[in-house]
Amino acid sequence: MRSPGKSMRRMRGAVAVEFGLVAIPLITLLLGIAEFGHAFYQYNTMVKSVRDATRLLSAYDPTDATNYPLAQAQCLAVFGTTDCSGSALVSGLTTNMVVVCDQVNTSGCSGQYKNVQTTPAAETINLVQVKVTGYQYSQITGFFNLGSLVFGDISCVMRQVL
Repeated sequence: MRSPGKSMRRMRGAVAVEFGLVAIPLITLLLGIAEFGHAFYQYNTMVKSVRDATRLLSAYDPTDATNYPLAQAQCLAVFGTTDCSGSALVSGLTTNMVVVCDQVNTSGCSGQYKNVQTTPAAETINLVQVKVTGYQYSQITGFFNLGSLVFGDISCVMRQVL
């Protein structure tokens, strides 16, 4: 019969080995969860800022060039303010990535934004779209090779004043 002291001494290193085997996938899983949460946060922040910029432009007439707040809407989408003050809502986002599509601004746009028929064809409306294009995800951990991950276009379309 074995003495209890000898078997405990032999098994003393087994717990450390088992922890080492379990820790690697556990740490990878935790870092993946953190990275996914950060990507979701960045995407959600941009969705909300694009919606706010679209809402701002929907209240103005795009044919009135003196009062149309195009630059302010781009600042709102990137910085959360209309005067471009402060830091960007998400790192790496610039006003060059914000594209506005309406009946006047059609560069880089597809679709119809002026005199769009409603269903049933009772009236025609004008639309405004604000979208962020080409945003490259900036990761927080650096553990995963996501340096080339580019979000798809994030856009919002609203009815615009006539």
